[in-house]
Amino acid sequence: MSDKTTEGILDKISFHVEEIDFELANADSIANWLEQVLEMEDKALNSLSIILCSDSYLHNLNVEYLQHDTLTDVITFPYTRAGKPIEGDIFISIDRIKENASQFNSTFQHELHRVMVHGVLHLAGYLDKTPEEATIIRAKEDFYLEQFSA
Repeated sequence: MSDKTTEGILDKISFHVEEIDFELANADSIANWLEQVLEMEDKALNSLSIILCSDSYLHNLNVEYLQHDTLTDVITFPYTRAGKPIEGDIFISIDRIKENASQFNSTFQHELHRVMVHGVLHLAGYLDKTPEEATIIRAKEDFYLEQFSA
């Protein structure tokens, strides 16, 4: 990891930056919100790192670890054993977030928060491989995004 780290107020959630010049606004509020999401999902949290990075950084991880030669906005790596508190890393491409926000006529902040909660929901056990799973995780994203903006 680079030495550009923004620690959340919570010891359990940290934010890091790799290969980009980016500063996360409201890191403490976001960390609190994400911990509340996990609490509402009845999941205990041990540690979570959110790494904000470039397209090339995330693409390299996608090829190396998942054998997917594509760009993506988020990759989640869970390290939790069954029945244990959640531990994991969520890698997010800031380049993809910017492009998605424009493509979906959304704000950068909204898209960033959507992808963050998407990663957290994966750690909580939600999948999105089938149309049914995708519908469920999208509904959860929308619900928790409304909670954060309230």
